[in-house]
Amino acid sequence: MLGHPIGHSKSPAMHRSAYAELGLDYSYGAVDLDVPGLAAFLDRVRADGNWYGLSVTMPLKTRAAELVDTLTPAARSLHSVNTVVATRTDDGGTHLLGDNTDVAGLVHALRHAGAPRLPRGAVLGGGGTAVSAVAALAGLGAPAVDIYVRNPAKATATVEVAQRLGVAATLVPFERAAAALAGYGVVISTLPPHAPDRLAAEIAASGMDASGRCLLDVAYDPWPSALAAAWTQRGGTVVPGIEMLLYQGLEQVRLFAAAGGFADRAEERSAAVLNVMCDALGLRRRPPHE
Repeated sequence: MLGHPIGHSKSPAMHRSAYAELGLDYSYGAVDLDVPGLAAFLDRVRADGNWYGLSVTMPLKTRAAELVDTLTPAARSLHSVNTVVATRTDDGGTHLLGDNTDVAGLVHALRHAGAPRLPRGAVLGGGGTAVSAVAALAGLGAPAVDIYVRNPAKATATVEVAQRLGVAATLVPFERAAAALAGYGVVISTLPPHAPDRLAAEIAASGMDASGRCLLDVAYDPWPSALAAAWTQRGGTVVPGIEMLLYQGLEQVRLFAAAGGFADRAEERSAAVLNVMCDALGLRRRPPHE
């Protein structure tokens, strides 16, 4: 796993448990890496020839989309990569395919929590994860998305993604969020830990009724976040970001297993893999149909 900062990540424990369940001799670790070092690291992956894939987190997702050899349609439309699949080419080289499993992770996490269909949707933040949040809301059938940002200039790419997906997107000043969030069926916060703490205090002190409203906060450490606690206090449903981590990770495991020639094994044991991943993250196991 690549990103910065990376020390808090629960991905290594989650992935290692999955590969142990599958009986695969895969290693998976965390590498603290910032944007300037990504190109050289990917060159090393190509030269080594013994990688099956990489998980990519902030702040590397956009730069990764520029550096891989090809992109899946999802990653291309979002211009955001959180998954790199490495496969050997006929000439002995390594091909790097950029994919994005964040959207699937968000959609599955929200559906698991009972999020409403066709919701009025809001996104807090306009950075790299926000594009996936917009796509996830589109996947849930949201006809429009409001994006709450402090710096509209940094959210241009997010608005462009919404337009490509056919979703009407509006940039809204962040200071209006506290007074407006009760009007949305689904809110996704893509902000880093503690960034929305002031907003959380405003929500906690308000008379807002969040019952029937769903908040997914992608920041899962520390947990509960101040925003999640305030939302719960106002009667709303909270989806921990670690649920997104679980479901996007399951998709990555399938892709990395397939890169090693073990696609059938991963598919046959997907339920067992999901449950050991839940164990690694301290989440309850899932019913068989999930």
